[in-house]
Amino acid sequence: MQIQENISLRPYNTFGIESKARYFSSFSGLADLEQLLSLETYDNMPTLVLGGGSNILFTKEVNALVIKNDIKGISLEAEDDEYYYVKAFAGENWHGFVQYCIQHGFAGVENLSLIPGNVGASPMQNIGAYGVEIKDVFYSLEGYHIKDKTLVAFNAADCRFGYRESVFKQHLKNQFVIVSVTFRLRKEPRYNTSYGAIEQELEKMGVQQLSISAISQAVINIRSSKLPNPAVIGNAGSFFKNPTIPNTVFLPLKERFPAIVGYPVGLEETKLAAGWLIEQCGWKGYREGDAGCHAQQALVLVNYGTAKGSDIYTLSTKIIESVYNKFGVTLEREVNIV
Repeated sequence: MQIQENISLRPYNTFGIESKARYFSSFSGLADLEQLLSLETYDNMPTLVLGGGSNILFTKEVNALVIKNDIKGISLEAEDDEYYYVKAFAGENWHGFVQYCIQHGFAGVENLSLIPGNVGASPMQNIGAYGVEIKDVFYSLEGYHIKDKTLVAFNAADCRFGYRESVFKQHLKNQFVIVSVTFRLRKEPRYNTSYGAIEQELEKMGVQQLSISAISQAVINIRSSKLPNPAVIGNAGSFFKNPTIPNTVFLPLKERFPAIVGYPVGLEETKLAAGWLIEQCGWKGYREGDAGCHAQQALVLVNYGTAKGSDIYTLSTKIIESVYNKFGVTLEREVNIV
């Protein structure tokens, strides 16, 4: 274990933003983590935990001890008549974990294929796509309390999952390092193909019999056609959350903008497509220097090369203001701002 000073974080965030960490180290086991957090030199310094760096925007230098979570391993912990209980350590690549589950017949995460990042961030963000969220397959996690130096178990209720939210982004923000996550995955799949273009893609692929691998490939195809590869163009996926508004607000909007895209949430609310709102305001394909709004998906902000985090943040602020001025709807950033 080595602690480095003034290290560039550009290789550690998918936006490819240049920022320096005052101190930086990685850990590949719980003992390493405990040793890192027990060093008196850094007692009064903030700690920032990095996973895959796929949901973070650095807007300044990071005067903190930045620790990269590289704990790896996947194991089948238990099973019953209906479920497999699969434990994955936080440093595992998320898509790699999904592919592992598909290869072993563990059903439930196939709709979450090709989401960038690591396993540890999945419950923190309650990641979701194509009709599935982490809360649907989550069983438990282990988190290491940074100050108390204790390993704590969390069940689903403890995590307080919401739309792209959890207790780790709110009440317990920056207090825990997620060490491992255990998922409850089905033995008999329950296919979810009604969201987005999955059914059309399956038909295009010529799939005659549904399988979790076929759904995974359909999702991969769709995401690859719409979303930029972070290895080619710096980005953090969807930059904004899809806003949910009361139907009393949605119905007048629908009258003014008949083409507005919305999905019912219960009986009294509607979730709007943030990408549609942004596109209607003329931002899709917009570029200012190396900061831009992707030409294929308005929900994705991109770094075409040397944009600063502050450039991306300023662009996001302009987008939020213009959407509010046109629709009276306030967009919320999904990406973590540092």
